Amino acid sequence: MSRPTRILLVTGLSGAGRTTVLKTLEDLGWEAVDNLPISLLDRLLSSPTPQGAPDEDQPLAIGIDSRTRGFDAQSILRRVARLREDQQQQVEILFVDAADAVLAQRFSATRRRHPLAIDRPAEDGIASERELLGRLRDAAEHLIDTSDLTTNALQQDIRRRFGGEQAVDPTLVISSFSYARGLPRDADLVLDMRFLRNPHWDETLRPGTGMDADVSAYIAADPAYGPALDGIEQLLLLLLPRYEREGKSYITIAFGCTGGRHRSVHAAETIAKRLRTAGFSPTIAHRDLAQEQSGARERKPDDGTGAIVTVGK
Repeated sequence: MSRPTRILLVTGLSGAGRTTVLKTLEDLGWEAVDNLPISLLDRLLSSPTPQGAPDEDQPLAIGIDSRTRGFDAQSILRRVARLREDQQQQVEILFVDAADAVLAQRFSATRRRHPLAIDRPAEDGIASERELLGRLRDAAEHLIDTSDLTTNALQQDIRRRFGGEQAVDPTLVISSFSYARGLPRDADLVLDMRFLRNPHWDETLRPGTGMDADVSAYIAADPAYGPALDGIEQLLLLLLPRYEREGKSYITIAFGCTGGRHRSVHAAETIAKRLRTAGFSPTIAHRDLAQEQSGARERKPDDGTGAIVTVGK
């Protein structure tokens, strides 16, 4: 049974950002375990890897702080030394710190009680915890002071230190949907394609989808199509690198139309192809492509008689 090639003990003062560090490492593909009693470390290392873990050895991050059962800094350091010597494991310690005044202000802003000063001022708990964790701080290979860091800046620091090439590779999904069935809940950016002419009104095109050549040609013949798709492409080329720098692990861009079969599908496929050419690796998902269209309704364009008819799609 393989052991993780890298183990990182994540510790530090309460309120300094330890939880943010663990969540960021998990997004980077690490297995993250929080507040594991140190006596159970050997049992954890001998357990089967979690379901869905990559084939190669997955790095392991273990969160430890003053609330960990059986916490003792000296015994933790002895366990680390034994792992390094006996098991030849790469074990490192990351300590997250911040100035006392900053920690006190954070506890005040969130109205949380310090775990070591439930019935006393937060400053008392900070002082006690700093003394309790002193040995771990001194032994840490990685020391991050978050006094002047935003959450986003801390996440970027962790990605830079521990993410490698994964740090700039979020999951990008390009999807299509039907407005008649509601907006997708997970969309970061929604683009409405209902301004384009609708193949539904052509009886020969109606059974097809936006992935069919004749339907695509009909949509692309709209005078607004070229400028609109070019503008959307340029917008995404501007936004996607910024989303990545902001630390988003998942980016979902959703194209919508009335029925979710023609215009939105074609736009999603076209933009995904353009983004691949630009070096991105999007996944395509057509939410409503296989659904019956009886629920969607749209106003039929004026046929020259002045009549505008609303029909089911």
